[in-house]
Amino acid sequence: MKLATSSILQAVSVSRVFGQGEGAVHALCDANLSIPPGRLIALKGRSGSGKTTLLNLLATLDAPTTGRIFYDGNDVQAMNDAQRDRLRRTEIGLIFQSFGLVPYMSAYENVEFAQRIAEVTPAARRKENAVQALEFVGLKARMHHRPQEMSGGEQQRTAIARAIAHRPKLLLADEPTAELDTKMGFQIIKVFRDLVEQEGISIVMTTHDPAIMDVVDHVYALEDGEIVDSTVEQR
Repeated sequence: MKLATSSILQAVSVSRVFGQGEGAVHALCDANLSIPPGRLIALKGRSGSGKTTLLNLLATLDAPTTGRIFYDGNDVQAMNDAQRDRLRRTEIGLIFQSFGLVPYMSAYENVEFAQRIAEVTPAARRKENAVQALEFVGLKARMHHRPQEMSGGEQQRTAIARAIAHRPKLLLADEPTAELDTKMGFQIIKVFRDLVEQEGISIVMTTHDPAIMDVVDHVYALEDGEIVDSTVEQR
């Protein structure tokens, strides 16, 4: 099934239930959202609101109990495991709250290694992509430093470089500023805005930081597993 849509990502009546019977947990209930190209989207809500569950479904890391998710109009649930894995490796970039860098690798090696996993070839292209991505996030001069030699903000920017080096259309980030102070957090959001405006990447991020809401294009608010509000910022 292919959906006629201009959105890069769309969730249609998506729910996620963990467990069965009386012990079942309804983590997400009948969620609908649409992500257009080249926009910065925030999923906001308290811990347990369902925002990370929704992000994992959008990233194809989990499957909905009911409902459908479409990427570029293609039904993700109709894909087999290999097709979903390839979609995730080639079209989507993932950023985690804990950075997830390999500690004994330099920033450059972390970014280059991720492209090997994404099967980017040849090696010269991986090198060029890694250098360009690190330069984009302002870390060209620090590319040969290991994570323990960098600040938290630099580690998160390395994680962003790793996620964008293979030129994804979609970037998904789970609480990317949660471990950072306010100044470093806004440096990360500036990188996100540059990616949206200069590279045309769509970005969906979870957050509970109210200050970030003023710099994104669209906010979906979640409470108790439901999308209770959808706000488009005027830019």
